[in-house]
Amino acid sequence: MQVSGAEAALVTSYAYKASLIGSAHRFELTDAGLSWHIAGRAGLWRYDEISAVRLSFRPVSMQQHRFRADLSHTGGGRIRILSTSWQTAALMAPQDNGFRDFIIELHARMAQAGSHAELTAGLGRKTYAAVLAFLAVLTVAMAGLLIRALLIGEFAGALFIIGFAALFAWQVGGFVRRNQPHSYSFDHVPKALLP
Repeated sequence: MQVSGAEAALVTSYAYKASLIGSAHRFELTDAGLSWHIAGRAGLWRYDEISAVRLSFRPVSMQQHRFRADLSHTGGGRIRILSTSWQTAALMAPQDNGFRDFIIELHARMAQAGSHAELTAGLGRKTYAAVLAFLAVLTVAMAGLLIRALLIGEFAGALFIIGFAALFAWQVGGFVRRNQPHSYSFDHVPKALLP
């Protein structure tokens, strides 16, 4: 957090690098609204002009603990804020505390401004249903392979299938559980979607 010199007003800021090439995406919560600087563009969104906020858990291969906030403006613009920042070609660093503090403060300022934004968590309902359908088909296929391996006496293959299924459930289970679609309120920001 920083203190602005002239008015001594509290300004919360957050920045991350979305890619190795290019400048950092910078955001500040000011008294006037959300100030943003992305790829040579800049703007200021009043808190009551933010029409929607979606929080989600979005792991990637380089960072398994990554969160995302998607903000929409009444004029049609969209902003994506990530909880990780590229450091080198092989390192994506988490910025958990900064991201969490920024998102919580954004919600507090939006509530104070009387915002009527749609607050949603997780994936979209259609996307989530497609993920569940894919997992159901995969579960049936894995169960069929396991039964077949047991019937023909391939116990090493059955053990491999059980191990693979356990690892897959552990990896994908957290993603599915955290990204269950639901609405929330300004005073109950979902902790499962914050680092």
